[in-house]
Amino acid sequence: MKQFVLFTVIFTLFFVSCKKTTSSVLTAQDIIDKTIEISGGELFDVSKIAFDFRDMHYVAQRDHGEFSLERHFKDSIFNVKDVLDNNGFNRFVENEPLELIDSMAVKYAASVNSVHYFSVLPYGLNDEAVNKELLGEEVLKDKTYYKIEVTFKQDGGGEDFEDVFIYWVQKDSFKMDYLAYSFHEENGLGYRFREAYNERYIHGVRFVDYRNYKPKTKGVSLRELGHLYESNDLELLSKIELKNVTVN
Repeated sequence: MKQFVLFTVIFTLFFVSCKKTTSSVLTAQDIIDKTIEISGGELFDVSKIAFDFRDMHYVAQRDHGEFSLERHFKDSIFNVKDVLDNNGFNRFVENEPLELIDSMAVKYAASVNSVHYFSVLPYGLNDEAVNKELLGEEVLKDKTYYKIEVTFKQDGGGEDFEDVFIYWVQKDSFKMDYLAYSFHEENGLGYRFREAYNERYIHGVRFVDYRNYKPKTKGVSLRELGHLYESNDLELLSKIELKNVTVN
């Protein structure tokens, strides 16, 4: 009888221990949820965010699924406003709508969306078209990161749905410090690696700027870029800096 009781206690402790271990393992979805929360969470869904980037002014208004993404600039003569919202893309010149052929509208819409997309990362990584896979952990600059690969479904993934992204989320803070992505060029795939810096919180929303790198050599893969960054085998191309950021 005593042996039976002892066996029952040991089995129970083993079961509870296994259950705790299993429940403590984070999935890619868990990690993305946490990094979105630490970066602003629900504030993104009811916000008006404005900033300047490379001589253009951007305004994003979001309200529980309704959105309007704007880009304002002046060409050689006229004031131009691009608007991408739930109804599609429109261009206005001196506040008058401009008719565009479909191919140009798609091109301009993708350009507007790209800047707004990167400006509020990791917000957007829970969109329905996003697929997430945890590749494991990787150490960059003496810090341990979750390494998450993101792909997109063709339905809802935009014209660049074949692009692949990797995000590095710091294991201790759940802040996203690095990202990399592939894109299609005329001669095949191109790669970029971005290092976040100049972190600041504005009304509870996290913003960063990026150092933008490319591989020094050809014949590499997207998943190698973290290792190439560690070994100084990436070339600095540019800086992605958001200026005059406001959040309401």
